[in-house]
Amino acid sequence: MFTINIYLRFALIALFLGGGIVLAILYSFWYALPLILIGLVLLVGYLMLGTVQSAALMLQTGDMAGAEKRLKLTPSPRLLYSANRAYYYMLKAGIAQNRQQHQEAEKLLQKAREIKVPTDNERAVIHLQLANIALQRSNWNQARAYFKVVKDCKVTEPTIKEQIREFEKVLKNRSALKPGMGGRRGRMTPGGKRRRPKIK
Repeated sequence: MFTINIYLRFALIALFLGGGIVLAILYSFWYALPLILIGLVLLVGYLMLGTVQSAALMLQTGDMAGAEKRLKLTPSPRLLYSANRAYYYMLKAGIAQNRQQHQEAEKLLQKAREIKVPTDNERAVIHLQLANIALQRSNWNQARAYFKVVKDCKVTEPTIKEQIREFEKVLKNRSALKPGMGGRRGRMTPGGKRRRPKIK
């Protein structure tokens, strides 16, 4: 997808809107109208799209500090259209998780969860991240509940499918552990046989 560098966008907004206003004062509003319209389109695009895409690219390269700084240039997540607003919270949650701020990450993901995202891919990613946080807290029931939502999604992205398979392995390994295996009752001797009770 074609994107304009955020600082170039700022310069173009100032140039077209400022130039349009000056042209309207010196000559006529109709001469200035094209410039003002272009400036307004750039401004509305900035407000609705924010800096989510460029921040995501920075995260992919491991530039956490740069991504966080870029997200701060988004004026208000409320003004973003639904998909970008959800991605905004997801990116913020990813940064919080990287800093081991799991409670903050969960709050941000819950905000993303409340937004109607365009495809099941985004919905699956949100619930998969929530399931991972639940696992880190050893809350297996909650993790399974979030993962059930993931399984109900029609995921098309190969990378997300792979993450789902890996998470499913973790849950299966947990289910394979039977209660009481580490306890005293039914403990096996090194030879593999149970200790027989003494015959009186």
